[in-house]
This record gives sequence, C-alpha cells and structure tokens, in this order.
Amino acid sequence: MSELTFADLGLAQDLLRAVADTGYTVPTPIQAQAIPQVLKGGDLLAAAQTGTGKTAGFTLPLLQLLMDKPSRQPGKPRALVLTPTRELAAQVEESVREYGKYLPLKSMVMFGGVGINPQIAALRKPVDILVATPGRLLDHVSQRTLDLSAVEILVLDEADRMLDMGFIHDIRKVLALLPAKRQNLLFSATFSDEIKALADKLLNQPKLVEVARRNTTNELVDQRVHLVDRDKKTDLLIKLIRDHNWYQVLVFTRTKHGANRLAEKLDKIGIPAAAIHGNKSQNARTRALADFKSSTLQVLVATDIAARGLDIDQLPHVVNFELPNVPEDYVHRIGRTGRAGSPGEAVSLVCVDEFSFLRDIEKLTKQSIARFTVPGFEADLNVKPEPIPMGGNSGRGGRGQGGGGRQGQGARQGQGAGKPRHEQQAKPTGHGHRSPAGNGNTPRNKPAAARQQAAGQPQATARQPQTAKPASGQQQQRRSQPARQVSALLSPTKR
Repeated sequence: MSELTFADLGLAQDLLRAVADTGYTVPTPIQAQAIPQVLKGGDLLAAAQTGTGKTAGFTLPLLQLLMDKPSRQPGKPRALVLTPTRELAAQVEESVREYGKYLPLKSMVMFGGVGINPQIAALRKPVDILVATPGRLLDHVSQRTLDLSAVEILVLDEADRMLDMGFIHDIRKVLALLPAKRQNLLFSATFSDEIKALADKLLNQPKLVEVARRNTTNELVDQRVHLVDRDKKTDLLIKLIRDHNWYQVLVFTRTKHGANRLAEKLDKIGIPAAAIHGNKSQNARTRALADFKSSTLQVLVATDIAARGLDIDQLPHVVNFELPNVPEDYVHRIGRTGRAGSPGEAVSLVCVDEFSFLRDIEKLTKQSIARFTVPGFEADLNVKPEPIPMGGNSGRGGRGQGGGGRQGQGARQGQGAGKPRHEQQAKPTGHGHRSPAGNGNTPRNKPAAARQQAAGQPQATARQPQTAKPASGQQQQRRSQPARQVSALLSPTKR
C-alpha cells in the first residue's frame, strides 16, 4: 500500500506547492484525518497532542475554502482563529502566511502587550484571515475598528488552554458577535468537562478526529523524575546541564519571580539564560525566544505562558524545575519536545512539597513516571512538606497573562489600576479544582493550613510524643498513611 501524500487529501496545487517548499511530503495522522473533514465544510472536534502538526491541519483547508473569494472589505475577516497566547497567535499566523504565500489572501495577527494603532491601521485594509487573542480582539470590537459579521469559519485553537486561562466569558462574547451560520473547528490537546460543555454548545453535529488517547503524553518523550530537596534544585539543574552538555533547555517554573531568579543565577555562573513570562514586554519575549531558537541562549526559563505556542524545531530538553499545580499543564509543558517525530527528554525536579502534584499528573496521564536520584542530591523524604506559593500564572479561573488582555479593566476589578489585564496576575485556585472563570476562589490571605488543603498538599502537624498507650486501629491507619504515600511515590525508583 502506497504512502499517503498531501496530494491525496484534495488540496489545491498552490497549497501543495507551498507545502513542498517547507520540505514536508507526508501528512501527519491529525492532518490526514482533519484536512478532508474541514474541506467538506462541517464542524470538527479534534483531539491531538502538541507537536503533531495540527496547525497545518486547519490552516491548509482553511486557505483552500477561502481562496476563490478574497475579501474586499476593510476590517471584515472571513475566518477567525482564536488562540490563548501571543506566541501561539504569532506562530499560527506565520503558518497561514507560509502556506498561503501563493494565494491572493491577506492575514493579520492581533494580541495585547503591543500598541493597538498599527493593528487599527492594518484593519483599514481587507483581511481574509484574522488570528487573535480574545482580549485584544474585543478591544477592537469595542472601538469599532473590527467587524465580525462576515466570519464564515471560526477556529478555537488550544481551546483547553483558553478555558484554563479564564477566557470562557470572552469567548462567549465573541460567539455572540459572529454570524449564526458558520463552520466551527475546535482543537484541543486535553479534554475536560468544560471542553465537552463548550463543544456541545458550539459545534453542530461535529466530526470527531482523535489521533491519540485523551490527556496522554507523547510516546517520543522520555520522562524522568529526579527526587531532590527543594533547596538543592538549582544546583542539581546546573549539574545536569553541565554533566550532560545540554545545549538547548526549556525550563518551567511556577512563578514569574521564580523564573527571573533562576535565569539570573544561571547567567551569573556562565550558563546563558533568559526568562520569558507575562510581565515581560512583547519585544523582550520575542527577542528571548529568537535568541533561544538560534542557540545564543542555552537556557530559556518560562512560566506556563510558554507551554503553548513555542514551536522550536527539535527541542531536545524540557525541565520542570517546579511541577505545575494543574496536571494538564504538565502535558503541554513536555509537549514542547518530541515534536514532528523527533525524540525528546522531559526531566522533572520534584521535592516532597510536590508529591500531590505528581500523583495528579500520573493519574491524569495514566502512567507511572520513573524516579531517579543523583548521588549527592538525594531527597530527604522525612522533611515536612511546606506550602507552595502559587504564582499569578499558575491557577485556573484567572485571566491568563499570555492572551493580551483588554486594557483598562484591571482598575475596575481591583486588579491593579492602570495595568493592562494581560499583565496582571490571575488569582490562584485550589489545586485539582476548577473555579468559575476569573473569580479566584482561593484568597491569598487564607491561613497556611487552609492554603495547603486547597492546594491538595498534606498538612504539616506537630509531632506527638510517644507514649506507652497502644494506638487505636484508626490512629494506626492515620499514622501509616504518610509512609504509604512516600512508598507509592518512590516506586519505581532507580538509582
């Protein structure tokens, strides 16, 4: 049986020519299944891991459906692609331009964190395909510089991340501005009850394309956990980078300040590093990413804003310096490596404070991640877990920092007067619980024990003096529970 080619998918010659220019000859499974379905004109619900080529899976048929009737009306796009982060928006629009370079179609990208006036100027010209983050899109709608009444095709890319970042209300506002009759395409790497509810409301008898088991990790990524004390993580990371001569390392931290501190420490000892997160200007983020891609930077330290939209060719190493408190974010983080058929490595540095996060990750992905220890960096498993500070970018239910939020709303909501919403910190939510978008159900001033309980961590208790009185069966069960938890987390362990 001959191998399937892009020509077999019914794509136009101008698109096949553009695909050939990129060097691709064989479609990936998501492309092979999604492209014909989109070309038929119906709604689509697609589940695919990151790095599987899903962007081309919707941009190629999207271009073909629009190519015969280029838009002649300024500021009235015929197709709208919504993404959760600036980086992903820029990446998708770059793909649109690359695959559509032989077509008479015009595209543009819009997101926050940059001046709005150049975008207004671009909207004074005809636009066929608009790629945008929800917040900045609604900014333009409110200023009447954008008209969505001509949209024929809507794409929600990385829909799960948009819901994680609290964009559900903005998505509903956008949907209310679109024509009722349109084609809808929803792409998501993970599936949750919220995604299913959104799909039920948005899609009309959709075709389902699923190329991998839901909420799974890429089999090409070698995953490892290094058990280590919290205060030894930086030294262990330095040792791993130097001993193994890692030349391109994407490191994830839980907070913006943590990313800054780690990048500064690495840079000071001669490991070129930079941080990328929502408090950085768009120019600084773009420059750091470009330096990392060109190998000028050896290490890029990022918050979860970078878990979507970073497409780095053959990225070899991802390190979870701190585990995410949302297990789905682990899937997206390590999805930055092992892309386009290339192998990758994902290493997580885990201390006792993060055992509950590790359990949730393994429960979600239905796998046990191999444990390792490095001589000289063995973890003391008898220490008491400490509360984990949640950064503004780590919880569900707050407006994420990557989406380019709507300016002027922060002061009205008490989130920092005069600061664009995309640069404000989202309120953390309890680990393992979803809160309604934007309400932040875990206040910062909760007592430490309450914060630990909300984060799903074991609460530290005072050590009781031993007595000769035998413990009841219930007491024995309670006392043995931590030991069972540690035992479960250590298996399997390799030294």
